[in-house]
Amino acid sequence: MRYIVEIKMESVQEILDQLYRKVLLGATLEDDLHGYIFYLNPDLSEQAGCTASSVARSDVSDVLDGMAGQHGVTILPEAQECSRRQLQMSRAWEVKLLQLTVIDMILSRVLSAETKSHAKAGYKELTEVLLQSIELDSKLIHVLQNSDKLLSYLAAKCLASLLYFQLREKKMLSNSWVTFCQKHLSESSEGGEAAHCLCVLAAVMKEIFKDAHSQRAESLKQLLTPFDNTFEAFYNSLFSQHFGNFKNPSNIISSLMCFLELLELLVASRIHLKLHLRSQRMLFLKPHALDILAWPIPAFIKRKLVILIKKCLLCKVGEDFCRESVPTLMSPDHLLDSDMLALADAILHAIHLGLWKALTVPGKPSCFGGDEVQPGCRLRAGPDHVTLRAASLITVKSLEIKFQNCTSATEMKADLQKFLPEFLAFLKPQLQPSLQLHNPCEWLSRVFIEQDDDMLEAAKASLSIYLHLTREWDTSASLTPEKEAWFHSTHGHGYNPHCIFLFFLKNIAFDSTVLLDFLISSETCFLEYFVKYLKLLQKDWGHFLSTCQFFAAAESQCGVSVHDPFPLPAHGTSTSYTAPHAPVGENACPWIPWAADASSEPQSQPKETHPVPTNGPPSRTPQSLVDYDSSEPSDEEATDEPLADSKQTSLCQEMPGEIQGLPRTCNGKERSWEPQARPLLAAEPSSPFSDDGGVAPDGTVWEAGLFLRTVRCLEELQGAIYRLQEKNLFPYNPAALLKLLKGVEAKCDNM
Repeated sequence: MRYIVEIKMESVQEILDQLYRKVLLGATLEDDLHGYIFYLNPDLSEQAGCTASSVARSDVSDVLDGMAGQHGVTILPEAQECSRRQLQMSRAWEVKLLQLTVIDMILSRVLSAETKSHAKAGYKELTEVLLQSIELDSKLIHVLQNSDKLLSYLAAKCLASLLYFQLREKKMLSNSWVTFCQKHLSESSEGGEAAHCLCVLAAVMKEIFKDAHSQRAESLKQLLTPFDNTFEAFYNSLFSQHFGNFKNPSNIISSLMCFLELLELLVASRIHLKLHLRSQRMLFLKPHALDILAWPIPAFIKRKLVILIKKCLLCKVGEDFCRESVPTLMSPDHLLDSDMLALADAILHAIHLGLWKALTVPGKPSCFGGDEVQPGCRLRAGPDHVTLRAASLITVKSLEIKFQNCTSATEMKADLQKFLPEFLAFLKPQLQPSLQLHNPCEWLSRVFIEQDDDMLEAAKASLSIYLHLTREWDTSASLTPEKEAWFHSTHGHGYNPHCIFLFFLKNIAFDSTVLLDFLISSETCFLEYFVKYLKLLQKDWGHFLSTCQFFAAAESQCGVSVHDPFPLPAHGTSTSYTAPHAPVGENACPWIPWAADASSEPQSQPKETHPVPTNGPPSRTPQSLVDYDSSEPSDEEATDEPLADSKQTSLCQEMPGEIQGLPRTCNGKERSWEPQARPLLAAEPSSPFSDDGGVAPDGTVWEAGLFLRTVRCLEELQGAIYRLQEKNLFPYNPAALLKLLKGVEAKCDNM
């Protein structure tokens, strides 16, 4: 009897091993598929383990008796029973692991497009037989709750593939699974079963996103509809409590990780697949999840939440697991715009209540698998810049979204003075060395120095804030005390667009080839930001010159504490004055006046108006590249409207050969965009501009070095774009971009 049972156990493992090898090679299965059902039943391992207990008992007894006779010791019966039980459990465990591995391989072959049709038909038939005869879904749910993590993981993997198979084949979703999830997600948020449900559902959603078939939206709707209300109830239960009220913190941490991943997938399905379910809006309308930033939980969970909110505000959710990017030319989604506004308002309210004060940014580097540093690794000084960048971008983007829907300039100024000082107070302790007291605008380049795409998103949002606040101003008019006070405020609150642009150029060493790379690349929003800034630069030229002068005054005297880049003139005094010479070492700074008033501006420049947006959310439909050319006198522009998607992918597609009468190539035709052979500014001895800087004849301090490097960088960029356009090597028609650069050149000529 012992010999017969032992042969049976060996035959089970041998048959499973042979089946695994066949499936691994994608071979066609035999006609008798029903013969495999017995060996793939997860209950078989438990039955086989019990049947083999007599074999194990005899084998272990023989081994232990031999050891006792050899060493002269007596083996207690309790030790023999313990050894037999361990051998029995080990045998059953190995068989079950092999079963789950084979089932997962079969499902992978069914779902793979590379499997041959004849072999796929056999695997598909075997899967359907397993579902009908042994209720494979119920068996996998039972193994999913096993305390052994490896068994539970393999069961979750098999169950996700099985559910995805049902969705692909347009079969009814497993009733056992729907009931199991609804029960455990509704009862308690700290049970281990809830984390299993969330993990499996997230895995199924990822498979749907990866598939290229056209029925993804229908499949996802079929999966999520039974759990729409359940997700919302679980969300409220999880985030409405205090962390100290939970009895099992370890399970809560697992549930948090799984649920944050599921939230990202829900939002991504709304953006990419245009689904409209209640559970997709709960993060926007009920941002209770922000409360966990004050919980005593691991920092990587807080980082995951902050990054998720950043992606939501940028509409970049799902980029990690979606093969295609968000369509650029998509219909406006006013419901999503209103939800974005609700989320931005909630974030700003939480910031005002001390959200960032509760967020800890530890000095440990981000490590795979958690926050612990492996032995032998050296700690890097400084905060977690991933979290710091996300928090910074969340603040600026929330303000931009709110200002896009705000009609009161007074309200916008009040919000700016309320939120930005708190944000800068949060940043200053994190940055070492600390920010320059005389120019808080440096925060953007310091925080985002290692992440180009986020840096340009933050710069674009900051520029948009500035444009919204100054849209009713006539920038060509003379400087007034109110304007000068406002320019002082832009420096003090860290959003002066000219300072930010100069810091950006300084970080890339005024290298025009870097700007060209950004313009050609589709990985950042640099084109949109650069176009908006060039348009602002032509209208706000005097402010740009004053900013260059301020850089000279601040950086030429080391150790001087500078606080007011734009001193307010006394009432009745002229706003055009000369800065006094400050002796070297004197604790004073040569403050710089407004460089160009209305008398220095050409009278032919049209006055441009910026309409105040309506109460409704702005349209999300992007404009084409040619729409940003607004230098004609009859044009009216609104620079605060989005020009394109955050990615420049659509702008790199083929465009018409002519735009506004401009040829794509200039061979044999008049070249209206040919760069001048001379420099934009001649550095003559009599000129107040020189590479080393200096003092103009009227006593005004000029930062000519910085100014000339900036202008020459733009000139070199203009020439490079023209040469590429002439050879048909530029990825899109840059005619309008060149026209904006020519406008900057004209400003220099008028000086």
